[in-house]
Amino acid sequence: MMAATEFFTCMIYGKGGHGAIPQQTVDAVVVGAQVVNALQTIVSRNIDPLKSAVLTVGEFKAGSAVNVIADSAYLSGTVRYFEADYGELIPQRLEQVIAGVCAAHNASYELNYQKLYPPVVNDRAIAELVRSVALSVVETPVGVVPTCQTMGGEDVSFFLQTVPGCYFFLGSANSAKGLDYPHHHPRFDFDETALSVGVEIFVRIVEKFCAIK
Repeated sequence: MMAATEFFTCMIYGKGGHGAIPQQTVDAVVVGAQVVNALQTIVSRNIDPLKSAVLTVGEFKAGSAVNVIADSAYLSGTVRYFEADYGELIPQRLEQVIAGVCAAHNASYELNYQKLYPPVVNDRAIAELVRSVALSVVETPVGVVPTCQTMGGEDVSFFLQTVPGCYFFLGSANSAKGLDYPHHHPRFDFDETALSVGVEIFVRIVEKFCAIK
């Protein structure tokens, strides 16, 4: 249902100096830029195109003046995937790429890689129970989407490794009220009338689950 979620940070160390004398420096901005570009090949040239993975560099900080070559650059990003094998492949390739680019420019680096959440895997039987309940609550059947995958991540994955369960989404957009901005958008908000639908679904799930048991 949702992807494994991992974060990384990387400091690249070069040699700073005057912008007019580049031959005396190791430009951390140039090295960092090439690292960012090279990292994009990890998914495009190492991952089966019929499967899914994402590597995103979300931060790039370097430099402090217009005429100074930066001595360091800071990068951070996130990795997402569904296939368990990629949990070893992607971080391995990530460090190989960073090490190779830095070596080519006489720079050094410090990499910190964090594995946060495993993929969210719904139990098939519980998912079917939730779907059947949702169909009875939501006014129109077209409003219930049986399959919905996202590269977002969730720590509920740890619960689902222990107890069979189902993670589902409750739509709350209302374009008529201007409440249709995506998550992480500065104007994100939701139509609170959707909460009553969510509560009813949860209550009926419990009732039906207990009746089965």
